[in-house]
Amino acid sequence: MNCGDWPPQPLIGFGEVRHTRLRPARNAFNYPTYFLMLPMRHLHQHGSGALAHNRRGLLSFHDRDHGEGGDNALAWLDALLLREGVHDAHGEVWLHTYPRVLGYTFKPVSFWYCHRADGTLRAIVVEVNNTFGERHCYLLDDPQYGLELTANKVFHVSPFCTLAGGYRFRFLQSAQGGVKKTVARIDYHDSDNDSGPLLQTSVSGTLEPLTAASLRKAVWRYPAMTLGVVARIHWQAFRLWRKHVPFIRKPAPPKPFVTR
Repeated sequence: MNCGDWPPQPLIGFGEVRHTRLRPARNAFNYPTYFLMLPMRHLHQHGSGALAHNRRGLLSFHDRDHGEGGDNALAWLDALLLREGVHDAHGEVWLHTYPRVLGYTFKPVSFWYCHRADGTLRAIVVEVNNTFGERHCYLLDDPQYGLELTANKVFHVSPFCTLAGGYRFRFLQSAQGGVKKTVARIDYHDSDNDSGPLLQTSVSGTLEPLTAASLRKAVWRYPAMTLGVVARIHWQAFRLWRKHVPFIRKPAPPKPFVTR
């Protein structure tokens, strides 16, 4: 059972982020995290329940933090899919993303799971932000849960990686005994194909209904979660610099906003 078959109820996930760099110097870390899993069609039609939507809150979700910064991120996504020739993603769209915490957010990556009316997966849009204020989307057409998906890398994220090579994605979702889980894995392979992946990353978590109680749990456990994400990014960059990993100057962003 995948999220295309789940009841359309806003969820919050508690889990872990893992990141391992394998070459030329090994650097690995993992840390606890939480994230939102939002049924966007249901949310826009029936409201967000306990979650502050497009308004202030200790923990909130704002549409303008996605896409082109408009007031309706779902409308932006639907227009993007139509422009890219995806005409049958009329089912629920589940958005895996970070919230704003105390009004502040940074979302390294968000995943839009787009389903057909019958609940089968039609497309995944991987929305990537870098620390330079730039954004790019990778559209994975006709994906399947559990199978490897690929995309050429065109968008600069880390100053310690070039644009050579590409990504290998794998998405897993399950619901057993009433417990819902999700895993998103992204491995980056550079031009040195014989040496295996350069980076291995994943975010995983167990999902529960988004209620006032689960929101309080998130804020109390991780009161500075978003600031912590940014701080960890810079700390790991410092560690790579100390290990003499070559620094890559930022190239211009790609002109197309979407990469197939």
